[in-house]
Amino acid sequence: MVPPRPRRPVDAAAAAGPGRPKDLAKRAAILDAAKRLFTAQGFEGVSMDAIATEAGVSKLTVYSHFGDKDALFGEAVKSHCEQGMPASVLEDRPGQPVRERLTEIATAFYAMISAPEAVAGHRILCSPQVQDTPLPQLFWEAGPRRVQEGLKTLLDARVDAGDLDIPDTSIAASQFFTLLKGEPHMRLVFGCGCSGDPHVTAEAHVDACVEMFLRAYGARR
Repeated sequence: MVPPRPRRPVDAAAAAGPGRPKDLAKRAAILDAAKRLFTAQGFEGVSMDAIATEAGVSKLTVYSHFGDKDALFGEAVKSHCEQGMPASVLEDRPGQPVRERLTEIATAFYAMISAPEAVAGHRILCSPQVQDTPLPQLFWEAGPRRVQEGLKTLLDARVDAGDLDIPDTSIAASQFFTLLKGEPHMRLVFGCGCSGDPHVTAEAHVDACVEMFLRAYGARR
């Protein structure tokens, strides 16, 4: 009787087949490359070949991780938002005064939307080439919707604690971020500078928005 041949060790990642974990370092490199190129050249000006070359990987690897350029753009937006506004920024801290908590959130949000890659992303969404494509919805889900839902949860907690008086926290969360974008962000997107008044700093803009929000929704004790 011929003894069975010993089995060679099987690499766990290879055995996992198509569903095996992706290389996280390559994924991060692709996202970084995509953000740089989208910022510099716009959506239409960037090819998957260029992203692969910039990231130092094959085009097949890019497609393996993200599927297509639309999905990659959405993931680039999501990555930027999660870096600028991680979930921890939107967590409630019950012992912290509501003004201070909102100011921290507002500061992080304004820094995020003022970054060059975020401004470039808004310009891309304003271009005719992306109308009637999935990109606007991908952008909405990855960015504004996530931060608005996170703020709504915090506002609900502060209403329950008696710190705020808000009839509809979903509307209030949208209003808060809309106030923060305001004219300064519009001027950035249009390439007109950060503000019409050079003496109005980002900090002053944030403070004014938080003050207006609290005048509208602060609890009347």
